[in-house]
Amino acid sequence: MRTNSFYPVILTEKVALSAAFYKEHFGFEAVYEADWYVSMKLAQGEIPYELAILDATHHTVPAAYRQKAQGLILNFEVEDVDAEYRRLIVDRRLPLQLDLRDEEFGQRHFITSDPNGVLIDVIKIIPPSESESAQYIEAVWSNDEDGNQ
Repeated sequence: MRTNSFYPVILTEKVALSAAFYKEHFGFEAVYEADWYVSMKLAQGEIPYELAILDATHHTVPAAYRQKAQGLILNFEVEDVDAEYRRLIVDRRLPLQLDLRDEEFGQRHFITSDPNGVLIDVIKIIPPSESESAQYIEAVWSNDEDGNQ
């Protein structure tokens, strides 16, 4: 299969509120906007990222699945997770679901949530512990000559 795009679609009862949340706090811009569906793009770097918000009751969703999103975490890998913590949690007072911390498996992160209860994990990749580094198939972290990431 040749894939041209891949992106999550959040099923919700709060289309406009959810779209506004991702625009305001994460910099997404709408590329298509209706009362039942909003397609958004984040084009701040080399790769444009996409996210869509869909009314869970819309006829295009099979009847058995017309419910809001559950069990979903969106990961945002960033360069400065501490700055994002200050911006999103301290300054904008988004809900804090997991406080900022370092993980042995190679992440410094915190978790917040959107208006639907979808978890948002804001992450900076850091070197894993020695015991965890053996779990990686390929290196996902790099250090410069001074040992800085």
